[in-house]
Amino acid sequence: MPDLLTTDEAASYLRLSERKLYELVAKNAVPCTKATGRWLFPRAALDRWVMAGLMTPTALANVAAPPIVGGSHDPLLEWTLRESGCGLASLPEGSQEGLRRLTRGEVMIAAIHLHALEHDDGRANVVAVADAPGLHDAVVIAFAQREQGIVVAPGNPLGLSDIGSIAKSGARMAQRPPGAGAQLLLLAMLARAGIAADELVLAKPVCTTGTDIAQAVRSGRADCGIATRSVALAAALEFLPLTWEHFDLVLRQRDYFLPGPQALFAFLRSPALRERAAELGGYDPSAIGMVRLVN
Repeated sequence: MPDLLTTDEAASYLRLSERKLYELVAKNAVPCTKATGRWLFPRAALDRWVMAGLMTPTALANVAAPPIVGGSHDPLLEWTLRESGCGLASLPEGSQEGLRRLTRGEVMIAAIHLHALEHDDGRANVVAVADAPGLHDAVVIAFAQREQGIVVAPGNPLGLSDIGSIAKSGARMAQRPPGAGAQLLLLAMLARAGIAADELVLAKPVCTTGTDIAQAVRSGRADCGIATRSVALAAALEFLPLTWEHFDLVLRQRDYFLPGPQALFAFLRSPALRERAAELGGYDPSAIGMVRLVN
């Protein structure tokens, strides 16, 4: 069953008539959202609504998501979660999976860095959240801009320079899971260079994080992979820059003022964070904490 249910699917799932479901919608008594002119019902939210015996929007709002930051992995964010004392755990599974979990109420915050073919990458995060069904009440907060590139062994023994040279040389490329921001960047770079994905020699298994990409290159299991400059520096690997990207935090407006997020956002303004960003390398924190979108 899909994560977002149509009216007839939701009525069947709740064992209600469609008429009764429409009555609950009219009273604002059931979790739902409207997209492209039709009602959609997040299945996970319906489950919590039923299990908690919720009958009003006020009660629904009191069911907080678990204190977890899902989505993309980032060394600076990981350090910030520890040092801020915010009490938020980390669940790095990739940007798109983070957004899916946020929609289902399984994480409180999603960390994302998305890339697209059809519009400016600088707005990819904002466009994705603005268009996402079930995130009509989301806010996007800038964390930092990061430099992404190709990570290779010290000395760049294969003489790689870009995606085209990787395909031509037959270099083994480490890859991230589908929906991870670095994997989306790889697909975007391939499309812009007119290269098919099957022209690459892809190393296996898939690497969960950028740090895993670096380990694959260091161990010799892969010749290259896409990761941030900070990851390359920490692993003493060579870095071939590709682009700067927005790395943002997404959460629901109602969760913004909870103690955990407030402790996190207060720490974003600290000199310590900027010092750490400079130490790690490959970050531009000048816009950190800026509100990029309010849905």
